[in-house]
Amino acid sequence: MDIRALKIFSHLAATLHFGRTSRACHLTPSALTRTIQRIEEQVGAPLFRRDNRTVALTPAGAAFKRYADEVVERWQALQRELADNEVLGGEISLFCSVTAAMSILPPILKAFRLLHPGVQIKLQTGDAAEALDRLDNRQAEVTIAALPERLPATIVFVELALTPLVFIAPADGAEFLEREGERIDWARIPVILAERGLSRERIDRWFGANGIRPNIYAEVAGNEALLAMVSLGCGVGVVPELVLEKSPLRDQVRLVEVESGLAPFVIGACTLEKHLLNPVIRAFWTAIAPSGRQERPQ
Repeated sequence: MDIRALKIFSHLAATLHFGRTSRACHLTPSALTRTIQRIEEQVGAPLFRRDNRTVALTPAGAAFKRYADEVVERWQALQRELADNEVLGGEISLFCSVTAAMSILPPILKAFRLLHPGVQIKLQTGDAAEALDRLDNRQAEVTIAALPERLPATIVFVELALTPLVFIAPADGAEFLEREGERIDWARIPVILAERGLSRERIDRWFGANGIRPNIYAEVAGNEALLAMVSLGCGVGVVPELVLEKSPLRDQVRLVEVESGLAPFVIGACTLEKHLLNPVIRAFWTAIAPSGRQERPQ
């Protein structure tokens, strides 16, 4: 089996989602299925357990994933070793939210491309709450996201931006607020919340600390989706100010003053410490932090 087939298998073993892997690897669903079937024939054992709802690795699949990951890593290391030392080549995989891709990443990518035009950049965007998972399951080598209070000891990061969390309501949603002042009746007003992630953790803690049982209307994936729901008049929500500033929907919502004391988001670039042994990732890290500033979890 070839390196491309191993890369496809590794991606599917990380996502456990045939649709996501077929899109990421530019394959039709049937071509992806045939690739996995060929690998299973060569291995001599089923590697995935599938039903109508879930995909999981079999014990043989978990063992083969370790093999595939090691072979792909060794192949990439060999390519770097054989490459012209004067020109950095290879590829780097990045993951961030749409907002980060529009606001934080462009100057970093511009500086990196000027220095290393031979490096192929693979950029994926999605829910920032997935960022650390993407590092863990090898779907990305560098991610940009809000940093939790505690990071695993294996991750290093560079702080890139600071943004407060703000409460927003529909621009014409006066009915969501009490007439005297702009106080929210949390028992009555519908609330839009993120399904998971740092903002959800912080707002849940704030609700709990204030004895509030929110009237949750919807839970959505990603800040952009939350902002869209609020702009449509579905309720009030909380988003990082940076998301609001860069959104085309910013004129369709308005800020609501709430003394929440919610800690601001620290936006950072993250990678596994072992990845810095890779010359491509080390060069990208230098473009992010030219002074060499980087931090490790406390």
